Amino acid sequence: MPTQRLYIGLDLGTSGLKGVALSDGGAVVARAKASYPTHRPVPLAAEQDTADWIMAAESALRELARQCNCDEWAGIGLSGMLPTLVTLSASNLPNGPAVTWEDARAELQGSRLRELIGADDLYRLTGQWLDGRYLLPMFERIAEDVHLRASQTAAICSAKDYLFLHLTGALATDPSTASGFGCYGLEAGAWLPEVVSAARARLTGSSPELPEVMSATTTRPLLPCVAATLGLRAGLPICLGAADSVLGALGLGVRAHGEVAYVAGTSSVILGVSSHLVFDHSHRYLVTPMADEGVFGLEMDLLATGSSLAWLAGVLLESRSPEAVGALAAQIAPEEAPVFLPYLGGGEQGALWDPCLKGSLIGLDLRHGRGHLARALLNGIVLESRRCLAVLEEAGLPPSTVHLAGGSAGVPGFAAELADATGRRVTAQPDGDTDSSAAGAAILAAIAVDGASMERVFAVGSGGAQVTEPESGRAAVWDHLFARHGRALAAVRSFDDGPDELREDA
Repeated sequence: MPTQRLYIGLDLGTSGLKGVALSDGGAVVARAKASYPTHRPVPLAAEQDTADWIMAAESALRELARQCNCDEWAGIGLSGMLPTLVTLSASNLPNGPAVTWEDARAELQGSRLRELIGADDLYRLTGQWLDGRYLLPMFERIAEDVHLRASQTAAICSAKDYLFLHLTGALATDPSTASGFGCYGLEAGAWLPEVVSAARARLTGSSPELPEVMSATTTRPLLPCVAATLGLRAGLPICLGAADSVLGALGLGVRAHGEVAYVAGTSSVILGVSSHLVFDHSHRYLVTPMADEGVFGLEMDLLATGSSLAWLAGVLLESRSPEAVGALAAQIAPEEAPVFLPYLGGGEQGALWDPCLKGSLIGLDLRHGRGHLARALLNGIVLESRRCLAVLEEAGLPPSTVHLAGGSAGVPGFAAELADATGRRVTAQPDGDTDSSAAGAAILAAIAVDGASMERVFAVGSGGAQVTEPESGRAAVWDHLFARHGRALAAVRSFDDGPDELREDA
């Protein structure tokens, strides 16, 4: 007989899937992970095989079942990266590779659709600044370049929703994931007919359906065939879940107005919680529905943070360890490094929203070595983070503690420098504890299945975090570095080699 109830969370991330099992008292009793590759067949492309996601999910679930009794599992919650496009045939099967949020091939389509609707109007309706990384422009690019695939596409969905479809047979999405399509109305709580119609009018010979939008706590039973394959109980409730940023915040215990979650993975999500809808006149942040109804996340995503650190580790050290870059950087004072603009992901979002930005090193001389380059990149990430946090203050959120999780939490010195550069207290999860989105998915499953209150369910960020207070004596140094960073950005923007129509919209 089961002695406790366990809640499983799966987070379908950019480089791999993470799974956790939480007890009904909130303890993490098991962890699992499985990786999968990203394919880059042409410049700007970033694609993944949906079959790799399913194998990763099955591997993680088997590993969790090995560590804890699956007869005690009460439900499984889902989290996922977005926007990532999956195109489905009439049989609800993928008919091509998934196009991830790192893919930058649809910027022109995003720009055209944004201007067709009216950029500012669309932002006020959706809380999103539509660009080529949203699902509608992504599909429009496929319709223009791969006609047969587009004509055979009956529906589109995002990554997490495809996993839900595979496990339950139901095609649905939640409000936070729906925001990644580019046509979900925040106040309407539904797809916007005028935007969907405008997008479909641009397609020739194809008109894919969109998933039904349901509450993040919606559950459906695990399919018998999947249950048999995994050795799990048929009918086990599967919770639809939400976007990785939303559940990363929930997993850190970030729910109150003004609290900030900083989830650092391949990219870095900086999300401030707002108890009401508030838009930015310069569209510097996105507005995302949170797990609590009527609560919103003011969100900025730095596109290439963990991926940039891993890239530099490969260049300097022949490794892929961001921690190794941090160790190199720790040897150099921040003010001794050249300027590194960390826009290595095909443009930048964050608070800048400029698809034409390129990564740049400025101020190199013969005295600079590997440590200076590592320090320069870390400086750049810290300074772009400072920009994002300042925007949240401008939006009226109080300058509260930053709750840090993910890969950067383990980079030597990062939490201290983020605190010094922003003047905020920073709490960081212990080294290796990067499962906040998966934990958030498990918490949501507990709420969906058993009606548990969020206060009762353990938040991963509520215990064991390392607290760093800012050193006031370092503020002047970081003020100087931020001003220098801004001058470098202005100089780089003057060397634009992107399409004129993109630069005009940036």
